[in-house]
Amino acid sequence: MEVKILANFLEAYNITMKNEGGWGDDPTDVGGETYKGIARRYNPSWNGWIIVDEYKTKPGFPNTAYNDTNLNAKVKEFYKAMYWDVNLLDEFASQGIANEMFDTGVNMGVGRAGKFLQKALNLLNKNGTVYPDVVEDGSIGSNTIKALNSYLAYKDESFVYKLMNIFQGMHYIEYMTKSPAQEKFAFGWLERVEFLKK
Repeated sequence: MEVKILANFLEAYNITMKNEGGWGDDPTDVGGETYKGIARRYNPSWNGWIIVDEYKTKPGFPNTAYNDTNLNAKVKEFYKAMYWDVNLLDEFASQGIANEMFDTGVNMGVGRAGKFLQKALNLLNKNGTVYPDVVEDGSIGSNTIKALNSYLAYKDESFVYKLMNIFQGMHYIEYMTKSPAQEKFAFGWLERVEFLKK
């Protein structure tokens, strides 16, 4: 089956950035200092930190940084490389599922987003009669894309979307149960759990 390229990075990026805010340095946030969702602890070599650090020395921070076109371009480049391209989302024949993959990847990691998709596809293939199971390793490659395309030729994308959001919600519940201090983020996290396509 030929891959029909429909997914658009900018649409997914604009949706996700509504949840990512600006600059923050919450000591209870495991990511530490963040700028538009980019956690310094996990991305210390991101080239935007030089600009952010420069703005921190001047009055008006962080608001002054938000209008820096060079910094905004670096944010967008980071997200495209780290959360869109890595999961081959340009090849997805569903904008809704690509949006979900991107947003979940940003919030929980691209590997976890990939596993959610792969688990959903495996649960919806009627025990391998519609298309073969895929390995649930979180790595999106040709087999996962082929399975997604086979699924989309068979049923509406909303069922994959629902399952991915169920897995996402369960992850939040398990995480907050294990680490109650993280409950302070519950409402923001649960804003990302939806059962209607974006």
